[in-house]
Amino acid sequence: MKIKNTTFVFTSLLVITLLISGCSTWSKTAKGTVIGTGAGAAVGAVVGKTLGNTAAGAIAGAVVGGTVGAIIGRNMDLKAAELEREMEGVTIQRVEEGIAVSFDSGLLFDVDSSNLRTEGYENLQKLANILKKDNETILMIVGHTDSTGDESYNLRLSERRAQSAKSFMQAQGLSSTRIQMIGRGESEPIGDNSTDAGRQKNRRIEVAIYASPEYVDRLQAAN
Repeated sequence: MKIKNTTFVFTSLLVITLLISGCSTWSKTAKGTVIGTGAGAAVGAVVGKTLGNTAAGAIAGAVVGGTVGAIIGRNMDLKAAELEREMEGVTIQRVEEGIAVSFDSGLLFDVDSSNLRTEGYENLQKLANILKKDNETILMIVGHTDSTGDESYNLRLSERRAQSAKSFMQAQGLSSTRIQMIGRGESEPIGDNSTDAGRQKNRRIEVAIYASPEYVDRLQAAN
């Protein structure tokens, strides 16, 4: 499994320019240093909107930038590498100063169900065990569905699935204060809902991992 790495170049004088391409060789540490502290939130908001994704948007909105952002980025690189080594059947994407982990819902839930399948336990347990090693991160669990059926029903199903994943993570020892959740129903497709393959892609759970405010405060005080 290969980590997908989303990188951006930020330049600011009187305006903010976000370049989506042409900067794939930049490390997260280098990028974090270039983005100034005051501009971090602004570029994060643009990134989240560009990606059109709640999980990625949450991560991008938490961008700090500057020296602290560089430290967070370096730590996230290490954490993403560990997730890649330990977990199978998931997509790991480095976004700004965080990590987005996407699970195929078929691995976690039966069709039209919010009850976790036994087959889905292992990856969630591995994720929880890795994140329990420190108290530096916040998690946002985001549930998604395809467009089959009623829109309001799909929203509720996605919320129930996100809640199931949250409850399981808490049962593994993660504090409830570190876990947020939201259901997005069919509103954020990544595949074509007119095809079986596209609908399968859209039935997913995402976990956004980003620095907690307390961790950011400690780094800022030290730097």
